[in-house]
Parts: sequence; structure tokens; C-alpha cells
Amino acid sequence: MDISQRLQQTINDLVDDRRGILAADESAPTIKKRFDAINLESTEENRRAYRSLLLETPGLGEFLSGVILFEETLGQKNAAGTPLAEVAWKQKIVPGIKVDKGTEKLVGAPGDLITKGLDGLADRLMTYIEQGARFAKWREVYPITATNPTALGLHANAERLAHYAATCQELGVVPIVEPEVLMDGKHDIERCEEITEGVLYAVFQALRQYGVILEQMILKPNMVKPNMVLPGKDCRTADPGEIADATIRVFRRTVPAAVPSINFLSGGQSPEEATINLNAINQIGGPWQLSISYGRALQQPVLEAWQGKAENIEAAESALLKRARLNALARQGRYNPGMETD
Repeated sequence: MDISQRLQQTINDLVDDRRGILAADESAPTIKKRFDAINLESTEENRRAYRSLLLETPGLGEFLSGVILFEETLGQKNAAGTPLAEVAWKQKIVPGIKVDKGTEKLVGAPGDLITKGLDGLADRLMTYIEQGARFAKWREVYPITATNPTALGLHANAERLAHYAATCQELGVVPIVEPEVLMDGKHDIERCEEITEGVLYAVFQALRQYGVILEQMILKPNMVKPNMVLPGKDCRTADPGEIADATIRVFRRTVPAAVPSINFLSGGQSPEEATINLNAINQIGGPWQLSISYGRALQQPVLEAWQGKAENIEAAESALLKRARLNALARQGRYNPGMETD
């Protein structure tokens, strides 16, 4: 199988009209915060046990097609000694890997950030491929202020996303491109829409310049911060219909129909809010699959049910399966809040 065929096979395995992606790529500090909330120490063994629980949930592959893993997790095994990437694929859940190395200040653009991790990326990808990863994820962030993002910030972040994506495709790894517009501030939904449109325009211009094959990548905008075009958290709350209208309007102006799937991140929304907004967007639709790459919106009920105790595993698996099923319905515009108590 040549590189182009490998890329297309991964897209075929990841993208359909029902399933989504589980983001389980929390860094060590982030997973510690999640565990602190349930009074569980963030040891390597506890992290392994938790992520094994997620991937071993019976029937999960019916609703999820992929999982983004942290580097540590990709090298771990379940209690039976099976690599977790293999555990995922047994349910036809494609294993992927987060490859960026966090952000730093962008020189010459006060208030803007840039993501680290391009140095040695190709070598790291080769190692991840050997461990079973078939797609990758890279995140760039865009703060919104009266002056940000700057023109340099738009250009530099877009170019870095494109460089990463081109490197992935050269090695047969499907890139997930994540431009995250931050929600902090007092901007309204109109400002969010304006910035999001500018960000996506710059990103796709850079992707073309780097020769990235649009049919063999996935776009991952952030639902809450506010690439789903939500207002800043200090402003009024937009209703799901308003959010959906603005989001689809921006995407129709900036995202080529060649992109097979747009997978939203849930960010700071509750599990129910994330599902409601996804449902509203899918009731409008577009030429792309409009799916999920949820982390906390899928995992929060799992952690609350599990509490780090072996006797709670079945309840935790049920909580994960429920949220995954409801989001599968939202993917088809068939969800309603009454289903939460079914």
C-alpha cells in the first residue's frame, strides 16, 4: 500500500455519517486536574487504568471511529499486556497521537502565541507509526483582543499548521489541523465570527501553499473558544440556533468542500450543551461531515462514575457509551434533551 492509499484508508476508517473521535490526549498537568476532581492520584498506573477503561468499553466502536492519545498512552498496555493502540483498533477505533509541544509567545506579535514541536517531528512520527498511530493532531491558538490576532499571528500560526500537516502526509499520517480561537474576553459573537473567518482563510491559504491534500486531512475547530463561533465567556450566551447559523456561514465562506470532515472540540461546555450545539449545526449541515473530537464532554461523566474504583468500571463504561450514543444521534440532527433521561 503506497502513502496515498494509506492516507485514504485512514480517512475511510475515520470518517462516516455517525461516528466521531474521542480526545484522550490530556497532558500530565491536565489529567492531574481531572483526577484531582475525584481525589485520585495521577500516577502512571492510574492513567493507564483509566485510559484502558475508555478503550475497552464494549460497543464503543459503534459510536467512535478514532481516539487521540497522549504520547505516554501510546506506549502503554492494558492489564492483559495488549498495547492500547491495538485495544482501540480491535473495535475499529483508529489510534492517533497528539504531536505538538505546547505554546510560547510569538516574537514581534504582542499577545499572540505560536506552537512548538516542529523540530524532530518527522522522526517522532516514525516512532508513533511503529506504535500503531495512523493520524496526528496539532493545535495552534489565537487569542481575541482589540488587536489580536495580529497579521503576523495569523500568518505564522497558519504556516506552522501547514508545515505540520505536510510533514504528516509525506509519511502517510492523516493530519488533524486544529486552529483554536480562544474564548477569553468580552468579544461578542460577531467579533468571534470575524476572527474565525480570518483564521480559517489564512489556514487554508497556507495548506494550499504547502501542497497539503485537503481530501486527506481533518479540520478540528474548537467549539467553545469559540471556533464554533460562540461569544466570549464574559458576554451574553448565544442560543444553539444562532451559534449554528454563524458557524456554518463561516465554514461555507472558508472551508473547501474537499475537506471530508470537521470535528468539533467541546472545550468548556457541559456534556449536554456540547451535544445540543452539535445537533443544531447538523440540522443545517453542509458539504462536510460535521462530527466531534470531544474530550471532557465525553469523559466527565466517566470520571464521575469511575472514581478510580474497580467496582465502578461497568458504571463508567455505561456513562461513556451513553454520551457517545447521544452524540451519534446529534451527528444526524436527531438528538433532543429528553433523551438524557432515557
